[in-house]
Amino acid sequence: MPSSSKLHAYIHGKIQPLQDAYLHVSDLSVQRGYGVFDFFKVQDGKPVFLDDYLQRFYESARLMDMAVPLSEKKLKEVIAQLIQLNQLPLSGVKMILTGGYSPNGYDLAAPNLIMMQQGFSLPNRATVEEGIKIITHEYVREIPVAKTINYTVGIRLQKEIKAQGADDVLYHQQGTVTEFPRCNFFIVKQDNTVVTPAKDVLLGITRKRTLELASQQYPVVEGPVTLEDIYQAKEAFLTSTTKRILPIVQVNGRAIGDGKSGTVTLDLLDRLIAQEEQQVSRTA
Repeated sequence: MPSSSKLHAYIHGKIQPLQDAYLHVSDLSVQRGYGVFDFFKVQDGKPVFLDDYLQRFYESARLMDMAVPLSEKKLKEVIAQLIQLNQLPLSGVKMILTGGYSPNGYDLAAPNLIMMQQGFSLPNRATVEEGIKIITHEYVREIPVAKTINYTVGIRLQKEIKAQGADDVLYHQQGTVTEFPRCNFFIVKQDNTVVTPAKDVLLGITRKRTLELASQQYPVVEGPVTLEDIYQAKEAFLTSTTKRILPIVQVNGRAIGDGKSGTVTLDLLDRLIAQEEQQVSRTA
């Protein structure tokens, strides 16, 4: 795997060494934390479900009144060049669109498009079988349907998460849960119905795929999920690009179901992995 000094990024309309990729301090992402991003997985050197991620990226930009400076066709060409240059078989590409170099630190300017690639590892089987523990926190993201760069609350809560021996934090509003800072949330009811929150959440790509796969085998519901629903659930899990489907065995110190990774969750994970591999094999 190339070291970070060998990697390249896209910025200011061209691909250049990552170590030379800089933004000016006048950018609204620095001044006000204004911008959107998206992140997709590269497996065996090929992007996974790229069209879905690009659609969400352009929609996030629209919602934040910014225009992506490249057409989708051109953006795909640059992505292919970046992947070819960096040679990272299992990695993620992050696309960031900032508010631009604002003359007064407040008004929108011409957006800056940044793309960078970094390696990562997926959860191993031991982690999946053990499951994770989470806590909850009352908060709803601003403009939840847009994938903005504002992760202030999630980052601030890292210390509390670790202090409680947990792995992540699930947001809720007056007992109705929504999402994690970087993941979507699901429960499996006692009758194997798969349920995920539908309001005030980012429409994750892995969430979308999980719903499609679940509907082939189980009843599926997109609707309200309360903390009490979680405590009464048979299983719980989260979904994301980097974690795929990861079982949750404990919430706020209370075991979910029998406190072990559930059979429905593991079945959906196996189906998702198979779908990803199939999609990669079809990608030219």
